[in-house]
Amino acid sequence: MSPRKGLELRDILSKATEIADTKGVEAVTLATLARELKVKSPSLYNHVDGLNGLRRKLALYGTEKLYEVLSNAAVGKAGDSALLEIAEAYLKFSRVHPGLYDLTLTAPDQKDTELLKASEKILNLVLKVLEFYHLEKNDALHAVRGFRSIIHGFASLEQKEGFKLNLDRDDSYRFLVGTFLTGIHAVQKKEHE
Repeated sequence: MSPRKGLELRDILSKATEIADTKGVEAVTLATLARELKVKSPSLYNHVDGLNGLRRKLALYGTEKLYEVLSNAAVGKAGDSALLEIAEAYLKFSRVHPGLYDLTLTAPDQKDTELLKASEKILNLVLKVLEFYHLEKNDALHAVRGFRSIIHGFASLEQKEGFKLNLDRDDSYRFLVGTFLTGIHAVQKKEHE
């Protein structure tokens, strides 16, 4: 196995994402990655600090990609339309990148400012969209938690093949998100009476 010249972090992350998405996160090992990239394992250490370092970089990469997808979905939209598009983009991301998505779920270490900043960008994006409803600050934060729980819960159950009924999952998802929006409108109305 001859070392590949010009190996860069983006190459490593791209191949690791491919492995995670097709075989699962546990299949991402330095040995497997080196074999797939046609390099020797020690050359990976020029870019990542072992397996934990690789997974941390993948979590950051995945969080940044998820933000990019959600942000693009919300461009030019407001209110219900923006939240619906974000919800659709989120589910699509989890379907296209199940392994990478899985790596974005763990709350970042409070000392990891880079990963915290990436996660906060997603939070701030959803809070910005929620400004349309003029919710009080705590209600907006509760809404973000609820929204994330709904879309992540659905995505996770879908990944684990938890939906066996002969019923269109996309219709169920839109119904679920629509019900959430109905609740947001009820809170909005109550706060402005």
